[in-house]
Amino acid sequence: MRQNKKKVLGITGGVGAGKSTVLDYLRKRYGACVIQADEVGRTLQTPGHDCYDRIVELFGKEIIDPQGNLRRDVLASKVFADPAALARLNGIIHPAVKASVMEQIEEADGRSEDSFVAVEAALLLEAGYDDICDEIWYVYASEETRIARLMSSRGYSREKALRIMGNQMSEAEFRGRCKFVIDNDGDFMENTYEQIDKGLMEHGFLQHCQR
Repeated sequence: MRQNKKKVLGITGGVGAGKSTVLDYLRKRYGACVIQADEVGRTLQTPGHDCYDRIVELFGKEIIDPQGNLRRDVLASKVFADPAALARLNGIIHPAVKASVMEQIEEADGRSEDSFVAVEAALLLEAGYDDICDEIWYVYASEETRIARLMSSRGYSREKALRIMGNQMSEAEFRGRCKFVIDNDGDFMENTYEQIDKGLMEHGFLQHCQR
């Protein structure tokens, strides 16, 4: 049982929707403790962590580069067309990431400077984080906006962007399972920020927040 429990807000959405923009605002404006599951996962896959050892044991030393780090391109090629291998990889990473996220949430419970906790992941719903979040919010942007952002910021081709997006949940699924939608389709950030302000106020995330 968590004592002095802070509220936990889950943030999800498709690639290129602008989740990082939302997280930056929550951190800077409201003093939220921001936890990004993908970053946690990357850390756990570095040398010295249990996930790293288990992945190397499963896939072999050919996935290690000369510096001792995982060769993500090689690992990706091994699981791309092998659903069973991907399931085994996810079975290593996802539980470890969730356990680490829970530890960080509990640490935030003991820090007075953290107003609430924001946990972000594209696979937040698929990985079962709805059981540790008080609410999950969906960051929306249209398909064309997301493609343009990915091509500009990450150098993706249109085909690569569409391929990645095609492997994620649909807009209807996101909307159906999330409590609040942040429309981040435009370039006017103040509009996005106003939606966040309204959502936090109406959904009870600001009672312990010093603005």
